[in-house]
Amino acid sequence: MKAPQKSNSTPSVEEHIDALVNQMTVLEKVSLLSGRDLWRTAPIPRLGIPSIVMTDGPHGVRSDGAAERFKGPATSFPTGVSMASTWDPELIEQVGMVLAEETHGMGCDILLGPCVNIARVPLAGRNFEAYSEDPFLAGRIGVAWIKGLQSKGVGASLKHYACNNQETERYRNSSMVDERTLREIYLPAFEAAVKETQPWTVMHAYNRINGVYAAEHEYLLTRILREEWGFKGAVISDWTATHSTVPSVKAGLDVEMPGPAVWFGRLLEHAVRTWQVDESVIDAAARRVLRLVFQSGNMDNPPSTPTGSVNTPEHQALARQVAEQSIVLLKNDKALLPLDHTKIKSIAVIGPNAAECRIGGGGSSYLEPPYRVSPLEALNQKLGKSVKVEYEVGCLNFVQPVEVGAEFFVPAGGKGHGLSAEYFGEVGFSGKPVAEETVDGLTFFWFERGPVKGLASRQYAARFSGSLVVPSSGEYLLVLAHTESCKLYLDGKLLFDDDFGGRSLNEIWDDQEKLTRRAKVTLEAGKLYSIRVEYVKSSDANHAAIQFQYMPPVVPDSIERAAKLAARCDVAVVFAGMPTGFESEGHDRPDMHLPGRQTELILAVVKANPRSVVVLNAGSPVSMPWLDEVPALLEAYYPGQEGGNAVANVLFGDVNPSGKLTVTFPKRLEDSPAFINFPGTKEVFYGEGIFVGYRYFDKKDLEPLFPFGFGLSYTAFEYSGIEVSKWVKAGEPVKLSVKVKNTGARPGKEVVQVYVSDKESSLVRPPKELKGFKKVALEPGETGLVEFELDQRALSYYDPYRQQWVSEPGEFEALVGSSSRDIRQKASFTLK
Repeated sequence: MKAPQKSNSTPSVEEHIDALVNQMTVLEKVSLLSGRDLWRTAPIPRLGIPSIVMTDGPHGVRSDGAAERFKGPATSFPTGVSMASTWDPELIEQVGMVLAEETHGMGCDILLGPCVNIARVPLAGRNFEAYSEDPFLAGRIGVAWIKGLQSKGVGASLKHYACNNQETERYRNSSMVDERTLREIYLPAFEAAVKETQPWTVMHAYNRINGVYAAEHEYLLTRILREEWGFKGAVISDWTATHSTVPSVKAGLDVEMPGPAVWFGRLLEHAVRTWQVDESVIDAAARRVLRLVFQSGNMDNPPSTPTGSVNTPEHQALARQVAEQSIVLLKNDKALLPLDHTKIKSIAVIGPNAAECRIGGGGSSYLEPPYRVSPLEALNQKLGKSVKVEYEVGCLNFVQPVEVGAEFFVPAGGKGHGLSAEYFGEVGFSGKPVAEETVDGLTFFWFERGPVKGLASRQYAARFSGSLVVPSSGEYLLVLAHTESCKLYLDGKLLFDDDFGGRSLNEIWDDQEKLTRRAKVTLEAGKLYSIRVEYVKSSDANHAAIQFQYMPPVVPDSIERAAKLAARCDVAVVFAGMPTGFESEGHDRPDMHLPGRQTELILAVVKANPRSVVVLNAGSPVSMPWLDEVPALLEAYYPGQEGGNAVANVLFGDVNPSGKLTVTFPKRLEDSPAFINFPGTKEVFYGEGIFVGYRYFDKKDLEPLFPFGFGLSYTAFEYSGIEVSKWVKAGEPVKLSVKVKNTGARPGKEVVQVYVSDKESSLVRPPKELKGFKKVALEPGETGLVEFELDQRALSYYDPYRQQWVSEPGEFEALVGSSSRDIRQKASFTLK
């Protein structure tokens, strides 16, 4: 009898994972299921298992400045609503690839994103991060983002699962939603992303769904996500969104973030030891975490993670391209746009968002870029001496203090922007600093190991020094919030001196007022005021925070000055919208109005000069009582660091606008579908059901301010020759084509949208639903044949009684057009 042959084959990844799990103690397995700190998973050095590093996204690779993280000049891309407004999945897939390069360049393995939650209400604070009110569009953009990112070896974290549609009481409110609405509106984007891309991780939401916290929702995490959709990756918690030990791990939560563990760790080990949780549950979760480590390349010897690159000229150019393609032309009476620089001699640049580039909304998705191009700067650069560019702010849009930026500071050395920072390894300022650097400002959140390497303990001190310089004279309100002991000296005078002794994360994020002090000071424009801040962390808290903000002085005649400027120029452009942080994670907007006196400013400018353009920086709809008076209007959203260049290129016709709205703009807040159910308190009733966004406006035959899918161009497109399969067998695709011709004089891009209407069904359905779209580029006079294949799901609704998707035989209609309210071609077909 022959001896068995030894195998020379290399063990598979799964075999390697099994071998590692078999060698682990219960405590080691459990240790994998919670973070080591704010961003890293826990390593197991004994078995050669390293950490993997996560980082905030999804509009750029965000660094919080923690000691274990790189600080990098990452590219700030346009936000989620801008990405979706391109209606161009191929372009967004390129964005994902670049974000992967930058994630590697910042030494990280997983980028937290994309956010595919539905924009349910106009006031939701994080609408700018989300893609759309429509689940099909949100799914296509999300799939493209993940495909691009993961094709370069960086993991995505699909978020926030599920029904995370407002910030009011976000940590504990309950989204009360029926099964059909859940399946047709709030889950399809997640479903498409999971089935088509297998994201490395899915991040559960803060909120409850029908009374059960997302972290503990076995129906969502196990039955739907894993068993029904086939998700193979790990489920991670949103930061501090875990509220239990046994219910969470049994429901399907794999990783509690951030670390060190609060609910997992020793508590979870105890639950296993006392038979509250079977060890096989822990084994399965540990395997999923180990799979992430292998996917990252960190287990290879040496690690196979690419080096990556950050903020290259190519990345900057892509950021500008996305911004250009996302801008939506909402109005253009008498073809005022594009502007012709050969026919105008002067342009009035006006508004609170003209001299500053509003790159994004507030919260975890915000990152400070290495530079930002404001509209005023871009127009000056583009026009040079050929057109006289004059500027007036007109009014402020601040309704609350905003961060003091780097441009307000001069380091102790006297050159550049920012402040000189010194860090000490003790709770005092004697001896030589452990480290020194120049920082942009005074807004920090440090976790676990402090601001820089070399601070071994949780007790340390930081001193920031330099000069404060302001752009205009007057009375400023200075606001300082922090969590420990902090003194601020201005021109030698002690302005703030408080010791808060280390406060909890909830107090930092939810009730900053307790940690905030204010002072009014009169400052002269251009004068250097010495500033010194001494921060001492003496508590044992594993976090620390500082935030320095301001409110600028009010100029009484600013609107009158802006109107006079507009009157003497050939053209006026008003840059209006939101101040920094007004739309943000952590809170919802109070109303749909433009904050401050912006409505008054716009009306004054257009009265002084009928050739006026308004450019909006806003992540979601705003009311427009001035719309009838304004001849031209652009929606620029939050366009990232290249935003000013993108807007200038569209204003002067270097780029033909091709963005389309991804949400319906109501004429008034009361017209929005969820108005009577928002924001709710302990329970948020999704009473509008499946009639979200344009579905509601169509069903009620209600005229919106601007419809879903709307966006004008500097050229024109003609639709003709629709063809569709007349008879379709169940399970076969519906093949559809339409001809589109550019009938104008300029090259342009058109988004061809396909909606489906079920003419008769057992359950009520929306009049039409988006089921396909393509963006096509056409030269003047060129005709393109645009083809689509619609699958069975495009014809289906979810039947909660049968608990399945149903496509009923009968007549359907395909509606093809330029927006949900601009249908150019129709054709009927019958499903057998």
